[in-house]
Amino acid sequence: MDSALSQITERLRCAIAHQTPLRLRGGGSKDFHARALTGEVIDTRALQGVVSYEPSELVVTARAGTSLAELQALLAEHGQCLAFDPPHFSAGSTVGGMVAAGLSGPARASVGAVRDYVLGVEILNGRAELLRFGGQVMKNVAGYDVSRLMAGSWGTLGLITEVSLKVLPQAPGEATLRFECTQAQALQWLNTWGGQPLPLNASCWVEDAGKGTLFLRLRGAQAAVQSACQTLGGERQDNAKVAADWDACRDHQLPWFNDRLARPDLALWRLSVPAQAPVLALPEGARGPLIEWHGALRWVQAPRSVGPALQALAAQVGGTAQMFHAEQAPSAAPHASPAPMQPALAALQARLQQAFDPAGIFHPGRLQPLA
Repeated sequence: MDSALSQITERLRCAIAHQTPLRLRGGGSKDFHARALTGEVIDTRALQGVVSYEPSELVVTARAGTSLAELQALLAEHGQCLAFDPPHFSAGSTVGGMVAAGLSGPARASVGAVRDYVLGVEILNGRAELLRFGGQVMKNVAGYDVSRLMAGSWGTLGLITEVSLKVLPQAPGEATLRFECTQAQALQWLNTWGGQPLPLNASCWVEDAGKGTLFLRLRGAQAAVQSACQTLGGERQDNAKVAADWDACRDHQLPWFNDRLARPDLALWRLSVPAQAPVLALPEGARGPLIEWHGALRWVQAPRSVGPALQALAAQVGGTAQMFHAEQAPSAAPHASPAPMQPALAALQARLQQAFDPAGIFHPGRLQPLA
């Protein structure tokens, strides 16, 4: 055990002995998405470095504090990538934080989520035990797939120290098409295209100054992309220029997201709904939506008070709504809200947290919905 891991383990043992709540933190790029930023901080950035990388095997193992940007740059040198497009939100994003948050970018609907690419993890649990789950190949699971359970756990089940990920080759062909259309037309097209053999990768519909625009990213074999461009039409964009726009969409830096800076009363809400859900009649006071994931992810700006109406609206079509980024008003609590959880899932979560963290020191209450 190296010195960085030994120091973290000793701090964990001390926290367990004194029942001290802990806040596990990497680069802090997702601090805005937390029920409460409380507890003694344990910084994971000392756990640095790529442990192993086998391009021919499509697998990389990195320590939790490794910079996500550095890892992606290393993969790019070998023509490979993290296909699920993990968001950065700000400089300093780490590999451990990426897995703990379980958030995926614009390509998620086409290629899968973070958890689908987690092959194995090493963690420190709430007993200060160093445990390893999974491995470095896809067929390594017997019983519960604990390694993928860590994706989206937000540090409540343990401190991730190392993770093994499946990587994929970068697609040889790519194109982005632009269409001017209404929200209803965009959803209809996306649902139709989703049932056809097209190399769909990502989509984003947004309305600006009363004009709706759909951006569609295609990735795959050169011939497949070229054929899809001819079939779908639209205005083809310059790949070099539009790449920055897709990154801005992934990291919530598009002008639509930045409009909230002028309206401190607005929070950012994340509506996860079936891709086939129709246009939603947003309640008064809500702005948007910006639509991703071929219709399945809809971002809405609205005051906290509109939250119950948004949650009811999402539930009507079989989805959920949660506050992703709290409003910036001085009187507002500086945290976002998890989506309401079904009783059975809440009970399962409680049992998992009891098993992994019996002392209840890892981010206590972080995954509980706000009252």
